[in-house]
Amino acid sequence: MYKYSLYPLLLIIGLFTPLQSFSGVDFQTTLNQLSEKSFSKKIKTVEAIISSKNPRTKFVLESLSKGRVYYIKNTKKVVLGLKSDEKYITKDLVNDETLGIFTKREIKKVGINNKIRQKIKIGLATINLMDANKLIRLQAVKAIYKDLNQEVVATIKPLMEGESDVDVKEAMLVAINIFNLNSKNSEERINAIQNLKGSLEPIVKVRLKRLKRNDNNEQVRLVAESALKNIESRISRFKIIETLFFGISFGSVLILAAIGLAITFGVMGVINMAHGELIMLGAYTTYVVQLLMPNYIGLSILVAIPAAFIVSGLVGILIERGIIRHLHGRPLETLLATFGVSLVLQQVVRTIFSPLNRSVETPEWMSGALEINGILSLTWNRLYIIVFCLIVFAALVMVLKKTSLGLQVRAVSQDRNMARAMGVRSNWVDAMTFGLGSGVAGIAGVALSQLTNVGPNLGQAYIIDSFMVVVFGGVGNLWGTLIGGFGLGIINKFMEPWVGAVLAKVLILIFIILFIQKRPSGLFPRKGRSAETN
Repeated sequence: MYKYSLYPLLLIIGLFTPLQSFSGVDFQTTLNQLSEKSFSKKIKTVEAIISSKNPRTKFVLESLSKGRVYYIKNTKKVVLGLKSDEKYITKDLVNDETLGIFTKREIKKVGINNKIRQKIKIGLATINLMDANKLIRLQAVKAIYKDLNQEVVATIKPLMEGESDVDVKEAMLVAINIFNLNSKNSEERINAIQNLKGSLEPIVKVRLKRLKRNDNNEQVRLVAESALKNIESRISRFKIIETLFFGISFGSVLILAAIGLAITFGVMGVINMAHGELIMLGAYTTYVVQLLMPNYIGLSILVAIPAAFIVSGLVGILIERGIIRHLHGRPLETLLATFGVSLVLQQVVRTIFSPLNRSVETPEWMSGALEINGILSLTWNRLYIIVFCLIVFAALVMVLKKTSLGLQVRAVSQDRNMARAMGVRSNWVDAMTFGLGSGVAGIAGVALSQLTNVGPNLGQAYIIDSFMVVVFGGVGNLWGTLIGGFGLGIINKFMEPWVGAVLAKVLILIFIILFIQKRPSGLFPRKGRSAETN
């Protein structure tokens, strides 16, 4: 259990403090002083509230900062006010008892200015510094980096001695050193700079730049410059890691979008221009599942994965059975036919859901970010998508390597005529393969729904990228799709800061065109009698 060295001191103070200072009546009397018009008096009242050590202090300060504290004009009693239509439901700030409903004429909001807001912010941070939750303590320390004063530092120092969490203790040390940067003693400023030279907190960089420009002591300026170089070097390294992370996450999206296409293109030789719309159907399935499960958003995503696979898979089988099987061996007609299907699917979605984009809610367990330091943070939704991509890839490899369907798919992709001569029903394999690839496209739509808005044109944004990944990696080769997707995603993200998002895609397209001139079969050429010979 978390313990502080300051607790015994507080206990001793509490034993010798008159009980009425903690009573509800006395605290309410202090609160009522907020009805004063003078802001200077309100500041003193806020200070008294903070120093009262009342269990309701934090709630009162939070309510005051959110503009929910009012006073009844007749009695001058300060209360919590919750607006309902044109009236206000009031509650006692001390015991949360409902007091009644008042009109706008009967109560008035307690007005505060920036100085009071600042005082409230520091007060809340001071209270949170003693919270049992280490994350709350850490956030509290970082929240006061810009508002440090002698009083706050005096509060932090004894708490730091009893702090058990390394991250919180380091943050407290950073806070103390940031405060010491303003010391009149040059030696103290230099020591503070030395202690902060490895910190990646943005405010540290700002303060050091200020010292480098304005400090009267030349040695302080030189030490500040050296510390800034050290910080800039660390920042550049973490920026590379961040760009790599975004490249891998973007590559994961490309892999999910392209892996289904790689299966159908590799086995059947079909250029499926409706593949993007199958991704779109998966995204809309996620949207519909959330409409059906509004109270279980976290669970809805897990339900949407098999649902999207089934919906897009069935639509894919219908496309193959209704159109593609009649055009086998005629790639140009297949391309035109599937392009027509893509237009039909887009129009169907516009008719059912309207042309407007739909927003899919992100579950709580996918929200937020994993904060490594002040510069690098990894968003949970992208981390989950990377893991999800690898799981889908592993599942597909297992299906193709360990099941009878996978054996037949590999046989047809290597030599269709020989497979048929051995009794493989190639038409059935084509339907199942197209359904499998379409189902995986639907799963990609589930992932994309967590990164962007869902709309009729969602698939069009990824169809070209999908074909580039398949061609670059090698037609029909899953490992080629994996490496190609990650490779193109990382290259794209490293190029974007230099040339922009649009030009980066153009340059990648030019690169792939030049690449296939040298290696027409991609990174991993397909094997078998049906493979092209160079």
